[in-house]
Amino acid sequence: MVAAYHSLVGLAAAVTSIANIMMFAESGHEMDGVHMVTAFLGDIIGAITLTGSAVAFGKLQGILDSKPLNLPGKNLLNLSMAAAVVTCGGLFLTTPDPSFGIAMLWATAAIGGVLGAHLTASIGGADMPVVITLLNSYSGYALCAEGFMLNNDLITTVGALIGSSGAILSYIMCKAMNRSLLNVIFGGYGTSGAGSSAAVVTGTHQEISLGEAAESLATAGRVLIVPGYGLAVANAQHSIAELTKMLKKKGVEVGSVLVYCSVHYAAWSGFQLQSCRLWGGGV
Repeated sequence: MVAAYHSLVGLAAAVTSIANIMMFAESGHEMDGVHMVTAFLGDIIGAITLTGSAVAFGKLQGILDSKPLNLPGKNLLNLSMAAAVVTCGGLFLTTPDPSFGIAMLWATAAIGGVLGAHLTASIGGADMPVVITLLNSYSGYALCAEGFMLNNDLITTVGALIGSSGAILSYIMCKAMNRSLLNVIFGGYGTSGAGSSAAVVTGTHQEISLGEAAESLATAGRVLIVPGYGLAVANAQHSIAELTKMLKKKGVEVGSVLVYCSVHYAAWSGFQLQSCRLWGGGV
């Protein structure tokens, strides 16, 4: 849902930027350099936020495949689209023809939309919570640019707060996962388009039935719950909360249950589980 809201923010930013330039073109008034630059920034950031958030929403909802998209030459494709965006921006800022400038803004929005969708689709579903916080930061920067363009101090201030807080949260999450932000955004960078071979699974696993799992929980002195991406996709946070309450009640009655909730950082950002701790015996 957060990703869906971000996509609407991106849409609003891109449309407002183009509409503002069209308004000035029809009135015959010229815009100064600051307004033109902020209009371009609002357009490109909004377009990337729009499509990127839509793809993130589709992955988290199971509408799209959560596996990262690995097109042949994807890095060259991203660089080419980035170069095209810079070219369109340069033409928009330097052309004396308002109609051509507006066309360059539309072209920027189209290329930026494809770039945002491709960048997000190339990231695995497990990293989507980090991507959402990053897109939240993008939406704040787009809003900040809109504030400069519209001469609205409130929008500028709110956009700066959203952009900076989203960037800080993204950095904290990547730090907690012992990964860099660039590693998340350009995950798989340098790999071939054909894809890499799957990891070899080693070791053994032991399967148990639901009854055996329930018995193990009921008789355990300590239970370790580690919510991850699968739990977030299954929307099972409420079930985990109920299970935790049941074990907590049992711990209070017999005084021998210990429940730890050790939360995967990316999953925590998705549904904001709180870690819980009940003291008791060992497992």
